[in-house]
Amino acid sequence: MNPFAAAALAWQAGFVFTARSLQLWAEPASAQAMLLRYALEKQRAFEAGALAAGQAMLAGAAAPAVMAAAMAPAERRVRANLRRLTKA
Repeated sequence: MNPFAAAALAWQAGFVFTARSLQLWAEPASAQAMLLRYALEKQRAFEAGALAAGQAMLAGAAAPAVMAAAMAPAERRVRANLRRLTKA
């Protein structure tokens, strides 16, 4: 993974975490449902990444391509969350 892409992903994930933490603090009544949604989102991204990495390995891809396939679902979710949170 490109070091600049990794740094951008880390910054975006940190921003999303901070924004979501503020939402949880501001709306404690809906915190349980929001936390469940966040946990399921992580599980789906991990599952999609594991499946994509497995498919890449079975196709004979090199290690960097396997890693990119594994990270792609999480990167998409982080970018989508960042867009959604910055529009609000």
